[in-house]
Formats: sequence, structure tokens, C-alpha cells
Amino acid sequence: MLSTLKSQAKVNNGIEIPRLGLGVYQSPPGEITLRAIRYALKIGYRHIYTAQLYGNELDVGRAVQESGIPREEIFITTKVWKSYQGYDSTLQACEKACS
Repeated sequence: MLSTLKSQAKVNNGIEIPRLGLGVYQSPPGEITLRAIRYALKIGYRHIYTAQLYGNELDVGRAVQESGIPREEIFITTKVWKSYQGYDSTLQACEKACS
């Protein structure tokens, strides 16, 4: 099956998420990440994945905000670092990632 930027997969809760996403591993915080995300959204990406460890979550959020694309059309996934494992710690890490 050929995947495109518009291809989606249904997850356990019934929501459909884009199959292809742009990962920002090793993309340094700052202008490089901002430009990469801006361009990815411009050409049709609607799934961006990052991690707390990468240190560029704020830049991902900023680029999404500046894109003019409704937030509900963009999926952002992030990974929680191992020191935040456990229910309460994970919730705190998620809150931090979203702020």
C-alpha cells in the first residue's frame, strides 16, 4: 500500500492519525527546527513527532501556532523521558510538553 501525507490510520480510540509524520530527532532547538516544521506544514504534513529529550518541543509548538492551520488538524506526538514514568509523573510531563 502506498502511503501519502494524506494517508491515515485508525488508532484504538477511533481517531484517525496521519500515517506519515515528520520527526525532529537531532533537529537543534531554534531556527532550524522552526523552519523545518514551517516547511513541513506548508507542504502538507499534519503529524509531527518529537520528544522531551530533543529539547525542541517549544519550537514545534511555536511553528504550529504560526502556521495558521487549525490546531485540531495537526497531530503532535511526543515521548516521555524515563524519569517521568508513572501515572502522576507522566501527566506532569505531558502538561509541560503542552505549555
